[in-house]
Amino acid sequence: MPGVRKALLFLMFLACGMVVAQADERVVVGSKRFTESYILGEIVAQTARTTGVRAEHRPGLGNTAVVLEALKAGSIDIYPEYLGTVEQEILKLPTGSAPATTEALAGQRGLRRISDLRAQPDLRVALSQEFLGRADGWPGLAARYGLPQRPSAIDHGLSYAALATARIDVTDIYTTDARIAELKLHTLQDDAHYFPRYDAVLLYRADLPQRAPLAWQRIAGLQGRIDTARMIAMNAEAELQGRSFAQIAAGFLSGDAGTVATPSAHSSFWQRLTADDLGRLTRQHLLLVAVSLALATLIGVPLGALAAAWRPISGPVMAVVGLMQTIPSLALLAALIPLLGRIGTVPAIVALTLYALLPIVRNTATGLEQVPRALKDAGLALGMTRAQCFRLVDLPLAAPVLLAGLKTAAVLTVGTATIAAFIGAGGYGERIAQGLALNDGAMLLAGAVPSAALALLTQGAFALLERWAARR
Repeated sequence: MPGVRKALLFLMFLACGMVVAQADERVVVGSKRFTESYILGEIVAQTARTTGVRAEHRPGLGNTAVVLEALKAGSIDIYPEYLGTVEQEILKLPTGSAPATTEALAGQRGLRRISDLRAQPDLRVALSQEFLGRADGWPGLAARYGLPQRPSAIDHGLSYAALATARIDVTDIYTTDARIAELKLHTLQDDAHYFPRYDAVLLYRADLPQRAPLAWQRIAGLQGRIDTARMIAMNAEAELQGRSFAQIAAGFLSGDAGTVATPSAHSSFWQRLTADDLGRLTRQHLLLVAVSLALATLIGVPLGALAAAWRPISGPVMAVVGLMQTIPSLALLAALIPLLGRIGTVPAIVALTLYALLPIVRNTATGLEQVPRALKDAGLALGMTRAQCFRLVDLPLAAPVLLAGLKTAAVLTVGTATIAAFIGAGGYGERIAQGLALNDGAMLLAGAVPSAALALLTQGAFALLERWAARR
Protein backbone atom coordinates (compact mmCIF):
# COMPACT_ATOMS: atom_id res chain seq x y z
CA MET A 1 0.00 0.00 0.00
CA PRO A 2 2.75 2.55 0.78
CA GLY A 3 4.22 1.84 -2.66
CA VAL A 4 0.81 2.32 -4.28
CA ARG A 5 0.31 5.61 -2.40
CA LYS A 6 3.72 6.85 -3.55
CA ALA A 7 2.90 5.90 -7.13
CA LEU A 8 -0.46 7.68 -6.94
CA LEU A 9 1.18 10.70 -5.34
CA PHE A 10 3.79 10.77 -8.13
CA LEU A 11 1.05 10.60 -10.77
CA MET A 12 -0.84 13.43 -9.09
CA PHE A 13 2.29 15.62 -9.10
CA LEU A 14 2.90 14.67 -12.73
CA ALA A 15 -0.65 15.62 -13.68
CA CYS A 16 -0.35 18.94 -11.84
CA GLY A 17 2.91 19.60 -13.64
CA MET A 18 1.22 18.95 -17.00
CA VAL A 19 -1.60 21.38 -16.14
CA VAL A 20 0.85 24.09 -15.08
CA ALA A 21 2.91 23.58 -18.22
CA GLN A 22 -0.24 23.82 -20.30
CA ALA A 23 -1.40 26.99 -18.54
CA ASP A 24 2.03 28.57 -19.03
CA GLU A 25 1.90 28.11 -22.78
CA ARG A 26 1.12 31.30 -24.68
CA VAL A 27 0.64 31.84 -28.39
CA VAL A 28 0.26 35.24 -30.06
CA VAL A 29 -1.24 35.09 -33.54
CA GLY A 30 -0.97 37.93 -36.03
CA SER A 31 -2.91 38.69 -39.19
CA LYS A 32 -2.84 41.22 -42.01
CA ARG A 33 -5.45 43.81 -42.88
CA PHE A 34 -7.81 41.94 -45.19
CA THR A 35 -10.75 39.59 -44.67
CA GLU A 36 -9.11 36.24 -45.33
CA SER A 37 -6.14 36.96 -43.10
CA TYR A 38 -8.44 38.07 -40.25
CA ILE A 39 -10.37 34.80 -40.54
CA LEU A 40 -7.31 32.54 -40.77
CA GLY A 41 -5.68 34.30 -37.82
CA GLU A 42 -8.80 33.84 -35.73
CA ILE A 43 -8.99 30.14 -36.68
CA VAL A 44 -5.39 29.60 -35.57
CA ALA A 45 -5.98 31.45 -32.28
CA GLN A 46 -9.16 29.55 -31.46
CA THR A 47 -7.50 26.26 -32.38
CA ALA A 48 -4.71 26.97 -29.91
CA ARG A 49 -7.25 27.81 -27.19
CA THR A 50 -8.88 24.38 -27.51
CA THR A 51 -5.86 22.95 -25.71
CA GLY A 52 -6.30 25.33 -22.77
CA VAL A 53 -3.35 27.59 -23.62
CA ARG A 54 -3.51 31.38 -23.61
CA ALA A 55 -3.85 32.44 -27.23
CA GLU A 56 -4.15 36.06 -28.37
CA HIS A 57 -5.04 37.30 -31.85
CA ARG A 58 -3.44 40.58 -32.96
CA PRO A 59 -5.55 41.40 -36.06
CA GLY A 60 -5.00 43.84 -38.90
CA LEU A 61 -1.23 44.37 -38.56
CA GLY A 62 -0.79 46.53 -41.65
CA ASN A 63 1.16 45.08 -44.58
CA THR A 64 3.77 42.34 -44.98
CA ALA A 65 6.60 44.53 -43.67
CA VAL A 66 4.79 45.26 -40.39
CA VAL A 67 3.63 41.72 -39.62
CA LEU A 68 6.98 40.18 -40.61
CA GLU A 69 8.89 42.60 -38.36
CA ALA A 70 6.49 41.70 -35.55
CA LEU A 71 7.32 38.01 -36.10
CA LYS A 72 11.06 38.67 -36.14
CA ALA A 73 10.84 40.79 -32.98
CA GLY A 74 8.93 38.06 -31.14
CA SER A 75 5.81 40.19 -30.66
CA ILE A 76 3.82 37.50 -32.45
CA ASP A 77 4.54 33.80 -32.78
CA ILE A 78 2.70 32.84 -35.96
CA TYR A 79 0.66 34.38 -38.78
CA PRO A 80 -0.95 33.28 -42.08
CA GLU A 81 1.04 34.12 -45.21
CA TYR A 82 1.01 33.12 -48.88
CA LEU A 83 3.59 31.17 -50.85
CA GLY A 84 3.93 33.84 -53.52
CA THR A 85 4.60 36.51 -50.91
CA VAL A 86 7.09 34.26 -49.11
CA GLU A 87 8.96 33.64 -52.36
CA GLN A 88 9.04 37.25 -53.54
CA GLU A 89 8.91 39.52 -50.50
CA ILE A 90 10.56 37.43 -47.79
CA LEU A 91 12.94 35.01 -49.52
CA LYS A 92 13.49 37.34 -52.50
CA LEU A 93 13.38 34.46 -54.98
CA PRO A 94 13.18 35.18 -58.72
CA THR A 95 9.71 35.82 -60.12
CA GLY A 96 7.85 32.79 -61.22
CA SER A 97 -3.37 37.68 -56.50
CA ALA A 98 -4.55 38.21 -60.03
CA PRO A 99 -5.79 41.21 -62.05
CA ALA A 100 -9.54 41.31 -62.63
CA THR A 101 -12.22 43.37 -64.34
CA THR A 102 -15.99 43.11 -64.67
CA GLU A 103 -17.48 40.53 -67.01
CA ALA A 104 -19.31 43.36 -68.82
CA LEU A 105 -16.12 45.29 -69.55
CA ALA A 106 -14.27 42.10 -70.42
CA GLY A 107 -16.91 41.40 -73.07
CA GLN A 108 -16.87 44.94 -74.43
CA ARG A 109 -13.09 45.27 -74.62
CA GLY A 110 -12.17 41.64 -75.31
CA LEU A 111 -10.25 41.28 -72.06
CA ARG A 112 -9.55 37.60 -71.38
CA ARG A 113 -5.83 37.51 -70.66
CA ILE A 114 -3.42 39.88 -68.94
CA SER A 115 -1.65 40.39 -72.27
CA ASP A 116 -4.88 41.93 -73.63
CA LEU A 117 -4.22 44.96 -71.41
CA ARG A 118 -1.17 45.85 -73.49
CA ALA A 119 -3.16 47.24 -76.41
CA GLN A 120 -5.52 49.34 -74.25
CA PRO A 121 -3.52 52.01 -72.41
CA ASP A 122 -6.66 54.03 -71.60
CA LEU A 123 -7.91 51.45 -69.09
CA ARG A 124 -8.15 52.86 -65.56
CA VAL A 125 -6.08 50.56 -63.34
CA ALA A 126 -6.20 50.99 -59.55
CA LEU A 127 -4.28 48.61 -57.28
CA SER A 128 -3.89 47.99 -53.57
CA GLN A 129 -0.96 49.84 -52.04
CA GLU A 130 0.88 46.61 -51.25
CA PHE A 131 0.45 45.11 -54.74
CA LEU A 132 1.50 48.40 -56.31
CA GLY A 133 4.87 48.39 -54.56
CA ARG A 134 5.73 44.71 -54.13
CA ALA A 135 8.39 43.04 -56.27
CA ASP A 136 5.88 40.35 -57.29
CA GLY A 137 3.17 42.95 -57.87
CA TRP A 138 2.67 45.61 -60.52
CA PRO A 139 6.35 46.48 -61.27
CA GLY A 140 7.22 42.91 -62.22
CA LEU A 141 3.87 42.29 -63.91
CA ALA A 142 4.14 45.43 -66.05
CA ALA A 143 7.69 44.54 -67.05
CA ARG A 144 6.78 40.95 -67.97
CA TYR A 145 3.77 41.94 -70.10
CA GLY A 146 4.92 45.37 -71.28
CA LEU A 147 1.86 47.10 -69.82
CA PRO A 148 1.56 50.85 -70.55
CA GLN A 149 -0.98 51.80 -67.85
CA ARG A 150 -0.04 54.06 -64.92
CA PRO A 151 -2.06 52.66 -62.02
CA SER A 152 -3.27 54.63 -59.03
CA ALA A 153 -3.45 53.33 -55.45
CA ILE A 154 -6.70 52.22 -53.78
CA ASP A 155 -7.47 50.37 -50.57
CA HIS A 156 -8.26 46.73 -51.34
CA GLY A 157 -11.54 46.86 -49.44
CA LEU A 158 -12.75 49.77 -51.60
CA SER A 159 -11.64 48.42 -54.96
CA TYR A 160 -14.70 46.17 -55.43
CA ALA A 161 -17.12 49.05 -55.02
CA ALA A 162 -15.02 51.10 -57.43
CA LEU A 163 -15.19 48.29 -60.01
CA ALA A 164 -18.92 47.80 -59.52
CA THR A 165 -19.63 51.50 -60.07
CA ALA A 166 -17.28 51.74 -63.09
CA ARG A 167 -14.96 54.25 -61.42
CA ILE A 168 -12.04 51.94 -62.28
CA ASP A 169 -11.62 49.24 -64.90
CA VAL A 170 -9.01 46.83 -63.50
CA THR A 171 -7.77 45.99 -60.01
CA ASP A 172 -5.94 43.21 -58.17
CA ILE A 173 -7.98 40.61 -56.28
CA TYR A 174 -7.53 37.52 -54.17
CA THR A 175 -8.86 34.49 -56.02
CA THR A 176 -10.77 33.34 -52.93
CA ASP A 177 -12.61 36.64 -52.47
CA ALA A 178 -16.35 36.19 -51.98
CA ARG A 179 -17.30 39.22 -54.09
CA ILE A 180 -15.95 37.75 -57.35
CA ALA A 181 -19.18 35.87 -58.05
CA GLU A 182 -21.44 38.48 -56.47
CA LEU A 183 -20.11 41.33 -58.64
CA LYS A 184 -19.60 39.11 -61.71
CA LEU A 185 -15.89 39.79 -61.99
CA HIS A 186 -13.62 38.25 -64.59
CA THR A 187 -10.12 37.15 -63.57
CA LEU A 188 -7.62 37.80 -66.35
CA GLN A 189 -5.67 34.72 -67.40
CA ASP A 190 -1.96 34.79 -66.58
CA ASP A 191 -0.92 33.71 -70.07
CA ALA A 192 2.77 34.53 -69.47
CA HIS A 193 2.78 32.48 -66.23
CA TYR A 194 4.05 35.37 -64.15
CA PHE A 195 2.36 34.68 -60.82
CA PRO A 196 3.54 31.90 -58.48
CA ARG A 197 1.03 29.86 -56.48
CA TYR A 198 -0.51 31.73 -53.58
CA ASP A 199 -1.51 28.91 -51.27
CA ALA A 200 -1.93 29.98 -47.65
CA VAL A 201 0.71 28.76 -45.18
CA LEU A 202 1.64 29.59 -41.60
CA LEU A 203 4.88 31.41 -40.83
CA TYR A 204 6.00 30.86 -37.23
CA ARG A 205 8.97 31.32 -34.96
CA ALA A 206 11.26 28.30 -34.87
CA ASP A 207 10.90 27.84 -31.11
CA LEU A 208 7.08 27.78 -31.11
CA PRO A 209 6.72 23.95 -31.27
CA GLN A 210 8.99 23.65 -28.21
CA ARG A 211 7.44 26.52 -26.24
CA ALA A 212 3.84 25.50 -26.86
CA PRO A 213 3.82 21.83 -27.89
CA LEU A 214 0.15 21.25 -27.08
CA ALA A 215 -1.05 24.22 -29.09
CA TRP A 216 1.37 23.49 -31.91
CA GLN A 217 0.14 19.92 -32.28
CA ARG A 218 -3.44 21.16 -32.65
CA ILE A 219 -2.45 24.00 -35.04
CA ALA A 220 -0.51 21.57 -37.23
CA GLY A 221 -3.71 19.57 -37.57
CA LEU A 222 -5.20 22.41 -39.65
CA GLN A 223 -3.01 21.43 -42.58
CA GLY A 224 -5.07 20.68 -45.69
CA ARG A 225 -8.43 21.36 -44.02
CA ILE A 226 -9.28 24.62 -45.82
CA ASP A 227 -9.74 24.32 -49.57
CA THR A 228 -10.63 27.14 -51.97
CA ALA A 229 -14.38 26.58 -51.78
CA ARG A 230 -14.35 26.56 -47.96
CA MET A 231 -12.27 29.76 -47.88
CA ILE A 232 -14.62 31.51 -50.30
CA ALA A 233 -17.57 30.49 -48.14
CA MET A 234 -15.96 31.88 -44.99
CA ASN A 235 -14.98 35.12 -46.73
CA ALA A 236 -18.60 35.43 -47.86
CA GLU A 237 -19.86 35.00 -44.30
CA ALA A 238 -17.80 38.06 -43.32
CA GLU A 239 -18.33 40.25 -46.37
CA LEU A 240 -21.88 39.33 -47.39
CA GLN A 241 -23.53 38.23 -44.16
CA GLY A 242 -21.72 40.52 -41.73
CA ARG A 243 -20.68 37.75 -39.32
CA SER A 244 -17.75 38.46 -37.02
CA PHE A 245 -14.40 36.79 -37.61
CA ALA A 246 -14.67 35.04 -34.26
CA GLN A 247 -18.07 33.56 -35.17
CA ILE A 248 -16.79 32.36 -38.54
CA ALA A 249 -13.74 30.70 -36.98
CA ALA A 250 -15.88 29.04 -34.30
CA GLY A 251 -18.24 27.74 -36.98
CA PHE A 252 -15.37 26.26 -38.98
CA LEU A 253 -13.84 24.53 -35.96
CA SER A 254 -17.22 23.09 -34.94
CA GLY A 255 -17.80 21.83 -38.48
CA ASP A 256 -20.65 24.26 -39.20
CA ALA A 257 -18.98 26.28 -41.97
CA GLY A 258 -21.37 26.33 -44.87
CA THR A 259 -21.28 26.96 -48.58
CA VAL A 260 -21.02 30.32 -50.31
CA ALA A 261 -23.34 32.70 -48.54
CA THR A 262 -25.98 34.92 -50.09
CA PRO A 263 -25.94 38.64 -49.29
CA SER A 264 -27.82 39.73 -46.22
CA ALA A 265 -28.18 43.01 -44.39
CA HIS A 266 -25.18 44.15 -42.37
CA SER A 267 -25.65 45.37 -38.84
CA SER A 268 -26.79 48.99 -38.67
CA PHE A 269 -24.46 51.84 -37.76
CA TRP A 270 -26.00 52.08 -34.29
CA GLN A 271 -25.48 48.35 -33.68
CA ARG A 272 -21.86 48.67 -34.82
CA LEU A 273 -21.33 51.78 -32.70
CA THR A 274 -22.72 50.29 -29.47
CA ALA A 275 -21.13 46.85 -29.88
CA ASP A 276 -19.55 45.14 -26.87
CA ASP A 277 -16.02 46.26 -27.80
CA LEU A 278 -16.78 50.00 -27.49
CA GLY A 279 -15.60 50.23 -23.89
CA ARG A 280 -12.37 48.35 -24.58
CA LEU A 281 -11.57 50.42 -27.68
CA THR A 282 -12.32 53.67 -25.83
CA ARG A 283 -9.99 52.74 -22.96
CA GLN A 284 -7.24 51.82 -25.41
CA HIS A 285 -7.67 55.03 -27.40
CA LEU A 286 -7.70 57.22 -24.29
CA LEU A 287 -4.56 55.48 -22.99
CA LEU A 288 -2.71 56.11 -26.25
CA VAL A 289 -3.73 59.78 -26.34
CA ALA A 290 -3.20 60.55 -22.65
CA VAL A 291 0.21 58.92 -22.27
CA SER A 292 1.64 60.23 -25.55
CA LEU A 293 0.35 63.76 -24.88
CA ALA A 294 1.79 63.71 -21.36
CA LEU A 295 5.20 62.58 -22.65
CA ALA A 296 5.12 65.13 -25.46
CA THR A 297 4.36 67.88 -22.92
CA LEU A 298 7.19 66.80 -20.60
CA ILE A 299 9.60 66.86 -23.54
CA GLY A 300 8.15 69.67 -25.64
CA VAL A 301 7.67 72.44 -23.05
CA PRO A 302 11.30 72.40 -21.78
CA LEU A 303 12.52 72.08 -25.38
CA GLY A 304 10.42 75.07 -26.46
CA ALA A 305 11.60 77.07 -23.45
CA LEU A 306 15.22 76.26 -24.30
CA ALA A 307 14.67 77.33 -27.92
CA ALA A 308 13.17 80.62 -26.76
CA ALA A 309 15.97 81.32 -24.28
CA TRP A 310 18.88 80.31 -26.54
CA ARG A 311 18.34 81.61 -30.06
CA PRO A 312 21.18 79.67 -31.80
CA ILE A 313 19.40 76.33 -31.22
CA SER A 314 15.90 77.55 -32.08
CA GLY A 315 16.23 76.83 -35.81
CA PRO A 316 17.66 73.29 -35.45
CA VAL A 317 15.09 72.36 -32.77
CA MET A 318 12.17 73.50 -34.93
CA ALA A 319 13.64 71.73 -37.94
CA VAL A 320 13.93 68.42 -36.09
CA VAL A 321 10.42 68.44 -34.60
CA GLY A 322 9.04 69.62 -37.93
CA LEU A 323 10.77 66.74 -39.70
CA MET A 324 8.88 64.30 -37.47
CA GLN A 325 5.61 65.51 -38.97
CA THR A 326 6.75 64.66 -42.50
CA ILE A 327 7.34 60.94 -41.81
CA PRO A 328 4.31 58.85 -42.88
CA SER A 329 2.68 57.44 -39.76
CA LEU A 330 2.54 53.79 -40.86
CA ALA A 331 6.17 53.95 -42.02
CA LEU A 332 7.26 55.32 -38.64
CA LEU A 333 5.29 52.64 -36.80
CA ALA A 334 6.86 49.91 -38.95
CA ALA A 335 10.35 51.33 -38.34
CA LEU A 336 9.82 51.40 -34.57
CA ILE A 337 8.94 47.69 -34.37
CA PRO A 338 12.50 46.37 -34.92
CA LEU A 339 13.99 49.25 -32.91
CA LEU A 340 11.83 48.57 -29.85
CA GLY A 341 11.50 44.83 -30.39
CA ARG A 342 7.72 44.75 -30.02
CA ILE A 343 4.38 45.77 -31.49
CA GLY A 344 1.37 47.27 -29.79
CA THR A 345 1.09 50.09 -27.27
CA VAL A 346 4.76 51.00 -26.72
CA PRO A 347 5.79 51.79 -30.33
CA ALA A 348 2.42 53.46 -30.89
CA ILE A 349 2.96 55.80 -27.90
CA VAL A 350 6.50 56.60 -29.06
CA ALA A 351 5.26 57.50 -32.55
CA LEU A 352 2.34 59.58 -31.26
CA THR A 353 4.66 61.43 -28.87
CA LEU A 354 6.98 62.37 -31.72
CA TYR A 355 4.04 63.61 -33.83
CA ALA A 356 2.71 65.74 -30.97
CA LEU A 357 5.98 67.59 -30.35
CA LEU A 358 5.80 70.22 -33.10
CA PRO A 359 2.77 72.27 -31.93
CA ILE A 360 3.87 72.05 -28.30
CA VAL A 361 7.48 73.11 -28.92
CA ARG A 362 6.50 75.83 -31.40
CA ASN A 363 3.77 77.40 -29.24
CA THR A 364 5.88 77.23 -26.09
CA ALA A 365 8.73 79.07 -27.78
CA THR A 366 6.36 81.59 -29.39
CA GLY A 367 4.49 82.28 -26.15
CA LEU A 368 7.67 82.86 -24.15
CA GLU A 369 9.16 85.07 -26.86
CA GLN A 370 6.06 87.29 -26.74
CA VAL A 371 6.46 88.06 -23.03
CA PRO A 372 7.55 91.76 -22.85
CA ARG A 373 11.16 92.19 -21.84
CA ALA A 374 10.18 94.98 -19.46
CA LEU A 375 8.08 92.60 -17.36
CA LYS A 376 10.96 90.17 -17.08
CA ASP A 377 13.29 92.94 -16.01
CA ALA A 378 10.72 94.16 -13.49
CA GLY A 379 10.57 90.75 -11.90
CA LEU A 380 14.35 90.62 -11.60
CA ALA A 381 14.39 94.15 -10.17
CA LEU A 382 11.97 93.06 -7.46
CA GLY A 383 14.49 90.48 -6.31
CA MET A 384 13.20 87.38 -8.08
CA THR A 385 15.66 84.77 -9.23
CA ARG A 386 15.58 83.84 -12.94
CA ALA A 387 13.82 80.57 -12.05
CA GLN A 388 11.17 82.43 -10.03
CA CYS A 389 10.72 84.95 -12.82
CA PHE A 390 10.25 82.15 -15.33
CA ARG A 391 7.70 80.37 -13.13
CA LEU A 392 5.74 83.40 -11.88
CA VAL A 393 5.98 85.81 -14.83
CA ASP A 394 6.96 84.10 -18.09
CA LEU A 395 4.89 80.93 -17.90
CA PRO A 396 1.61 82.59 -16.76
CA LEU A 397 1.84 85.20 -19.52
CA ALA A 398 2.72 82.55 -22.14
CA ALA A 399 0.04 80.14 -20.90
CA PRO A 400 -2.69 81.00 -23.46
CA VAL A 401 -0.37 80.40 -26.42
CA LEU A 402 1.14 77.31 -24.78
CA LEU A 403 -2.31 75.83 -24.11
CA ALA A 404 -3.29 76.46 -27.72
CA GLY A 405 -0.33 74.30 -28.76
CA LEU A 406 -1.36 71.57 -26.34
CA LYS A 407 -4.91 71.69 -27.71
CA THR A 408 -3.68 71.31 -31.28
CA ALA A 409 -1.41 68.42 -30.29
CA ALA A 410 -4.21 66.68 -28.38
CA VAL A 411 -6.72 66.91 -31.23
CA LEU A 412 -4.13 65.71 -33.78
CA THR A 413 -3.17 62.82 -31.50
CA VAL A 414 -6.78 61.65 -31.17
CA GLY A 415 -7.01 61.33 -34.95
CA THR A 416 -3.54 59.91 -35.53
CA ALA A 417 -4.05 57.28 -32.83
CA THR A 418 -6.41 55.42 -35.18
CA ILE A 419 -3.33 54.34 -37.19
CA ALA A 420 -1.98 52.57 -34.10
CA ALA A 421 -4.43 49.70 -34.71
CA PHE A 422 -2.27 48.64 -37.67
CA ILE A 423 0.43 47.47 -35.24
CA GLY A 424 -1.91 45.89 -32.71
CA ALA A 425 -2.30 48.83 -30.31
CA GLY A 426 -6.10 48.80 -30.46
CA GLY A 427 -8.29 51.87 -30.23
CA TYR A 428 -11.00 53.03 -32.62
CA GLY A 429 -8.67 52.28 -35.53
CA GLU A 430 -9.56 48.57 -35.15
CA ARG A 431 -13.06 49.29 -36.43
CA ILE A 432 -11.77 51.51 -39.22
CA ALA A 433 -9.30 48.83 -40.39
CA GLN A 434 -11.99 46.13 -40.34
CA GLY A 435 -14.42 48.42 -42.14
CA LEU A 436 -11.87 48.99 -44.90
CA ALA A 437 -11.14 45.27 -45.17
CA LEU A 438 -14.84 44.39 -45.42
CA ASN A 439 -15.91 47.51 -47.36
CA ASP A 440 -18.38 47.99 -44.51
CA GLY A 441 -19.42 51.64 -44.24
CA ALA A 442 -21.23 51.14 -40.94
CA MET A 443 -18.12 49.64 -39.37
CA LEU A 444 -15.98 52.48 -40.72
CA LEU A 445 -18.31 55.08 -39.22
CA ALA A 446 -18.48 53.15 -35.94
CA GLY A 447 -14.73 53.79 -35.60
CA ALA A 448 -14.57 57.27 -37.14
CA VAL A 449 -17.50 58.81 -35.23
CA PRO A 450 -16.22 58.01 -31.69
CA SER A 451 -12.78 59.29 -32.71
CA ALA A 452 -14.28 62.53 -34.03
CA ALA A 453 -16.44 62.87 -30.89
CA LEU A 454 -13.40 62.39 -28.67
CA ALA A 455 -11.52 65.04 -30.68
CA LEU A 456 -14.40 67.51 -30.19
CA LEU A 457 -14.57 66.77 -26.46
CA THR A 458 -10.81 67.26 -26.20
CA GLN A 459 -11.00 70.55 -28.05
CA GLY A 460 -13.83 71.73 -25.80
CA ALA A 461 -11.96 70.79 -22.65
CA PHE A 462 -8.87 72.73 -23.72
CA ALA A 463 -11.01 75.71 -24.73
CA LEU A 464 -12.38 75.85 -21.18
CA LEU A 465 -8.84 75.53 -19.82
CA GLU A 466 -7.69 78.40 -22.05
CA ARG A 467 -10.49 80.63 -20.73
CA TRP A 468 -9.54 79.82 -17.16
CA ALA A 469 -5.89 80.58 -17.90
CA ALA A 470 -6.82 83.89 -19.53
CA ARG A 471 -8.84 84.95 -16.47
CA ARG A 472 -5.99 83.97 -14.19
